[in-house]
Amino acid sequence: MNTLPSPPVAARRPHSIDHHGVSIEDPYAWLRDAGYPDVTDADVLAYLNAENAYFEAAMAPHQALVDTLFKEMRGRIKEADESVPQRDGDWLYWRSFDEGAQYRKWWRSPAAGGERHLILDEPALAEGKEYFRLGAMDVSPDGRLLAYAIDDNGSERFTIRIKNLETGEHLPEAIEGTLGGFLFAGDGVSLLYGLVNEHWRIDVAKLHRLGTPIAEDVELYREADEGFQVGLGLTQSRRWIAIGTGDHVTSEVRLLPFDDPTAAPILVAERKPGREYDVEEHDGTLFIRTNDTHTNFRLVTAPVERPSEWTERIAPSADFYLTDVTTFAGFFVVEGREHGLDRIYLHDYAGGPGKQIDFPEASYSAGLDDNPEYQVAKLRLSYESMVTPGTVLDYDVATGDRTILKVQEIPSGYDASQYATERLEIAVRDGTRVPVSVVYKRDFARPGPLYLYGYGAYGLAIEPGFSTSRLSLLDRGMAFAIAHIRGGDDLGQQWYLDGKLEKRTNTFHDFVDVARGLIERGFTQAGRIAITGGSAGGELMGAAINDAPELWGAVAAHVPFVDVLNTMLDPTLPLTPGEWPEWGNPIEDKAAFDLIRSYSPYDNVRAQAYPPLLVTAGLNDPRVTYWEPAKWVAKLRTAKTDTNLLLLKTNMGAGHGGKSGRFESLRETAEEFAFILWQLGLDRQAS
Repeated sequence: MNTLPSPPVAARRPHSIDHHGVSIEDPYAWLRDAGYPDVTDADVLAYLNAENAYFEAAMAPHQALVDTLFKEMRGRIKEADESVPQRDGDWLYWRSFDEGAQYRKWWRSPAAGGERHLILDEPALAEGKEYFRLGAMDVSPDGRLLAYAIDDNGSERFTIRIKNLETGEHLPEAIEGTLGGFLFAGDGVSLLYGLVNEHWRIDVAKLHRLGTPIAEDVELYREADEGFQVGLGLTQSRRWIAIGTGDHVTSEVRLLPFDDPTAAPILVAERKPGREYDVEEHDGTLFIRTNDTHTNFRLVTAPVERPSEWTERIAPSADFYLTDVTTFAGFFVVEGREHGLDRIYLHDYAGGPGKQIDFPEASYSAGLDDNPEYQVAKLRLSYESMVTPGTVLDYDVATGDRTILKVQEIPSGYDASQYATERLEIAVRDGTRVPVSVVYKRDFARPGPLYLYGYGAYGLAIEPGFSTSRLSLLDRGMAFAIAHIRGGDDLGQQWYLDGKLEKRTNTFHDFVDVARGLIERGFTQAGRIAITGGSAGGELMGAAINDAPELWGAVAAHVPFVDVLNTMLDPTLPLTPGEWPEWGNPIEDKAAFDLIRSYSPYDNVRAQAYPPLLVTAGLNDPRVTYWEPAKWVAKLRTAKTDTNLLLLKTNMGAGHGGKSGRFESLRETAEEFAFILWQLGLDRQAS
């Protein structure tokens, strides 16, 4: 019989902070290394390593299940696989995986016909590295050069390199300290990029001319507001470079000619608090998507010469949430959501109603895929649902004909007819009806074990898409549900606004009430629900277990944002100033301080029984710093009154996204699923 050693117990050291007349004790503050982002404190490392050892000891008896799950998941992946080639100018571009490879290779061939050329070899770049991630990449307009950015430690600080595609050699330039975003200008020798400052915020856009010292790079724009981030983009017409700056609620865009990036920038519209907009262009007319008159956005146009003179083209709607506009030479495409479902409309520049592209299922995820060119007769689309694997198709704009180019292959086999999906609406405590997407095997026995996923922040919708990994749970008799809770923009921008700032607790209440609603509808029972979420979704997990611990049979909280109050009180942390519009500024606003303090998971740990819990962290994570989950686990260990398992796994060589590589990340999913199946008593059940 395996006996689990005693869990690590973190030391308690006196520490307190005072704000708004309130003193807050924080005995685990020492887990934040004073030298961060370098973590060298011996006590901190000893604690994290002890927790990792405890995790390994706890999971060791279940390694066979982890291996089985991993084998199943890997067996559903076509290892030697290629994407559908797409034309961009004189070339066709695509990517591929070799059998057994963790990373992609990137290819091109002449559009007129000819040999394939390997333009970037990720496996070679990743060789010998514990972590590897490719950021952005861009080919120069003349097709001669490739710029790409890599992060080899998970810190999300990328280095840009430039490769001569004709000779295969690298240029001597190495631009460090970016977040991975950049683009070539029209001359093919000027590279625009954003530079990150010491607070991990892009506050400047620069131009580098190949062959010149990086120290002489031209500053194109500098942002003074510490809460704003700078980004770069290119209009579909490739006539204009967009320098955008903004936070979560306000934006401002300047345009530079693609062929003359050092020209005086054109300010489209000066920033106004709470107004967001983005810009496309067609034949000298700007197409601007904005929320200036309605939370669901509208479309306006303006001459490039007079960009602030806006004329409404598509009026806002309470039913249709306009999420994107793309201008092509002969038409433009509007994407959005109607009652939470993806919609795509084609519009003629001459006017008239849009033509909707219909999709067959009642619940699905669909949108424009890779469409790099401006002059097109066919649109590349992507489509999937919770039972339909990812599908890539071409849509003929003139005829409406569809050509399926690729359907996600599942080598080990998949029969969609064995699975069913539903879209429910569950009334929560304030009467709001929250959508829930559910998928299960048709022989699912109700009430049964259920896996409930949620996020609910930053206006990010969780699409009802397909997952091969999920099949390992469905085939073991679990149902899988997505709670489309407030805080995301699943039902429009107001849905997002109703889950942030002073309405933040709606998100947590929605999630708990959805679980209770699924119990009432006979899907599951209290104690048989596994829940998971990451980052802000990890905050959701922390709030849910504080509020209703009796509902959950297992919890996985990945890189959880749980020390909300302390983080929002510290403007020296990389992301804090830019996060105040999302969470509130507790430094200046006592009401925000009191509200955040009332729900911050770390601050609300108390003496009660908690469900089994698996927590993950990344030592190099710049978004949710490693000490947040570490402090949370340390506090939970001393406060909880149960004997349920509490595990912390810190990736010592990775960041926010966990381990890199398609199989290494898959193994982490297998570990999570094994933990959940074990805690729900399903670990001995055959698939």
